[in-house]
Amino acid sequence: MDRPNYITPAGYAALSAEYRQLLGEERPKLVDVISWAAGNGDRSENGDYIYGRKRLREIDRRAGFLARSMKAAKVVDPAAQPDRSRVYFGATVTIADEDDQHRTLTIVGDDETEAGAGRIGWNAPLARALRGAAIGDVRRVELPGGEREYEVMAIDYPTGGDTSPPRL
Repeated sequence: MDRPNYITPAGYAALSAEYRQLLGEERPKLVDVISWAAGNGDRSENGDYIYGRKRLREIDRRAGFLARSMKAAKVVDPAAQPDRSRVYFGATVTIADEDDQHRTLTIVGDDETEAGAGRIGWNAPLARALRGAAIGDVRRVELPGGEREYEVMAIDYPTGGDTSPPRL
């Protein structure tokens, strides 16, 4: 990986919880079902066995992805951002387009994006265009639908973290 895989503490906790749930709960139950189904004889037409093996491969693949993501993750607490006047990782930004349509987005790690909930990945084109912007700045971004301009209307960060600058 050439660039850091930033993630919020909540995003890391969600990945970790999914990993624990898959390996600690779902996989052991599935192994029991597969063992039971294998003991029933003919496996070629045994739905429990066939589906169970397929689901087991899916779980192992997802668990491997989660393990790699957590290993590469660099947890960054947005509440600890010392410069809250500019858009950085974890900022919740309200932007307005040329048609004065307002949108509120939160810039999160690429592993925790959810466009429907307004969470966009740190490396998404819009997030890259907004990085370092202050209130009133206009940023141009090339999107799949064409080039658009957005003005930063508001910037907000979560509270509750240590707001002192990070020590080197």
